[in-house]
Amino acid sequence: MSGIGGLLRLDGAAAARSDAERMLARLAHRGPDGAGVWCVGTAGLGHRLLHTTPESLRERLPLASPDGSLVLTADARIDNRAELCSVLSAPSDVSDGELILRAYERWGERCPEHLLGDFAFAIWDARRDILFCARDHFGVKAFYYHHAPGQLFCFASEIKGLLALAEVPRRLNETRVADYLVPLLEDKVITFYEGIVRLPPAHRMTVSQQGMRIEPYWALDPEREIRMNSDEEYAEAFREIFTEAVRCRLRSAFPMGSMLSGGLDSSSIVCIARGLRAENGGGSLHTFSAIFPDLPECDEREYINAVVSGGGVASHFVSGVETGPLGDLDRMLDCEDEPFYAPNLFIPWATYRAARLHGVRAQLDGFDGDSTVAHSMVYLSELARGLRWASLAREVVGLSKRFSRSPWTILANHVAKPLTPQPLRKMWRSLRGRSELSWMGSTIANPTFERRMRLRERATALSRDHARAAQTSRGDHHHRITRGLMPFALEVLDRAAAAFGIEPRYPFFDRRLIEFCLALPANQKLNRGWTRVVMRRALVDILPDRVRLRGGKANLSPAFTKGLAGPNAQLLKSTLLSPPGIAAAYLDMGAVRKAYDHYCSEGAESDALAVWKATTLAEWLRRTERPENEKRRVHA
Repeated sequence: MSGIGGLLRLDGAAAARSDAERMLARLAHRGPDGAGVWCVGTAGLGHRLLHTTPESLRERLPLASPDGSLVLTADARIDNRAELCSVLSAPSDVSDGELILRAYERWGERCPEHLLGDFAFAIWDARRDILFCARDHFGVKAFYYHHAPGQLFCFASEIKGLLALAEVPRRLNETRVADYLVPLLEDKVITFYEGIVRLPPAHRMTVSQQGMRIEPYWALDPEREIRMNSDEEYAEAFREIFTEAVRCRLRSAFPMGSMLSGGLDSSSIVCIARGLRAENGGGSLHTFSAIFPDLPECDEREYINAVVSGGGVASHFVSGVETGPLGDLDRMLDCEDEPFYAPNLFIPWATYRAARLHGVRAQLDGFDGDSTVAHSMVYLSELARGLRWASLAREVVGLSKRFSRSPWTILANHVAKPLTPQPLRKMWRSLRGRSELSWMGSTIANPTFERRMRLRERATALSRDHARAAQTSRGDHHHRITRGLMPFALEVLDRAAAAFGIEPRYPFFDRRLIEFCLALPANQKLNRGWTRVVMRRALVDILPDRVRLRGGKANLSPAFTKGLAGPNAQLLKSTLLSPPGIAAAYLDMGAVRKAYDHYCSEGAESDALAVWKATTLAEWLRRTERPENEKRRVHA
């Protein structure tokens, strides 16, 4: 994790070094180990350095090619180093930045196709007078930019870097406000600022005085299927790929850390990682776990301890409810730059803080292994469509046993509902007084704003898109991996981790692992009631059975709902019960206060989420209010 920024003057003016330095000053928290600025002619690039890998200790960016015709700035960790070093005739200790630069020299704009890892970078190519930019396959590394054709292009790791330039507009993007309230977070480009957008994952971009070109360089193949001869072969292949996904993320010049929640994903990463470190004499792996002593339904210590008891780790426990969801809201908004749809962010926030205290700079994270190694519940409706009643009965009985749920509930949710035609489902919701918006959990949008932004129509379209994707288990799997929520969540976590000088690393977002898991037959994802079965088989004798064979996971909702009041009560009252402010243009304050009253009396999760959403948005709007936004709303 480092910070990058830069600008290209499209009007022929010289790029001012002072502009690049102002951008970097806003990103100082991302790189305390050094800063560099390069400016020549119309182009300027900057970098803030955070040492994490052994190779980064010798790295200095921006980096120029020997003849000075190419200059790179990058926030990157390249994972297929051995392969690239061989092909590019580079020494084994070459920096990741130099590997990217050599790859561009070799393959030009096709270079991202040859890279594995997490990266966002920009290369000024003086030979062609273009700026070439690229972002990794899933959006682990962020890339924000502003483009004013014929005038200015600028980019940065965080929005605050762009806002350092007076020329970048601060206009509020009301479409994103509407998206946040539903939420509809499928757009991989827009932000809360009209003039600031994101380079989508797996895309490359060229910018010059002649214009801009953006295109994908890679996409998941939803049709590919792997066929092997036995369950054992599938499990062995998974174990090999997953182990490599963890191995290549263990490079660190500092103490190495990992999240450990006690769930299947983080526990699997820890068990693989400590084995690899033991083989290489790497010392103990630091683990960080949130615990909830007063909320037994949230507390996972019995599973955490099952992993820790295997040795090879230095375990650390942090309170999961010390500050509550809004307890550090001011600092969270400072680091996030936008309202963040992450109600449980306060939990990783606490673990990042603990990791920093123990000198950890790189931390493994099991985030969203659920999507990579799919539960594949859609397989049930697939079996029903194929009239495979015996197989369907076997899976439903198995799921009922593993997850302690009624077979009839499983059939209703995962067979009857998906097979019911959309018009009938819409009629049923209408008879129950539920719209598409209420079905998706949002009833707090200002009605005028809701109509103007066509929220109901957009929510209906999103629901239909998901329903079409969910016709097959592989289609549903592909949809869940590629949806816009993924890069959005990764960006939120990136900024939160950066606030503590931590680089999060996600083995489950390894391209090789995702391609393999998506291509698996459905019965390697769900079999006899065991979800994610290929992973459970692969980790026999590696992951404690107490974790490997658990059916579900802890419900963290009580930590959120009960923690929302407590230390945050005064903030809730002052924000939601005070006279309407700027937020009233977007929020139905009557509905918000009703949700607040109901939350205070009943403690319902849906009300708590509505209150949290409204408070976070209102506080961000209050902090960022500007006359140009107010004028825009008055005349809307």
